[in-house]
Amino acid sequence: MTKYYSMNQAAGYSIVTLMDKDQIAALGASLRQIDQKLLTPAKEEGITRVWYQGGEPYFDVFVELRQGKIQWFQFTLRGKSISWNPEHSGWQSGTTNELRADDITFYPASKVIENDKHPDWEFIQLVRSILETRAGEDIFDQILALFDTEN
Repeated sequence: MTKYYSMNQAAGYSIVTLMDKDQIAALGASLRQIDQKLLTPAKEEGITRVWYQGGEPYFDVFVELRQGKIQWFQFTLRGKSISWNPEHSGWQSGTTNELRADDITFYPASKVIENDKHPDWEFIQLVRSILETRAGEDIFDQILALFDTEN
């Protein structure tokens, strides 16, 4: 069982969530690549955007590539987020506005992320476990390599 804390943003408290190997495998297997034509083109020349959508609401993996190498990565699940960018040192975790019932500016195609003061290592490890279910696929192998080099 993998333990991580999720935030009940409406009530304002954390909930401990346990996830077993089958749930982790199901989340990984549910990730499907979205057609490139549906993505907003990158503002910067030479950047390719890739989006994987999971089998439950608010579950997404976004990657920006330059010449096949990751330039930026973001993973969101159940109101939580991690991201990696070579301009930042290490991982950033945070919470999204997607689960807030009081968000009057809600638009399903956008999300606002509030960064945590300190990385949420339990969630980061959960993300790694989910992505490990896709090991052997180039883009996921590149993402997994980030976990070995960044702390």
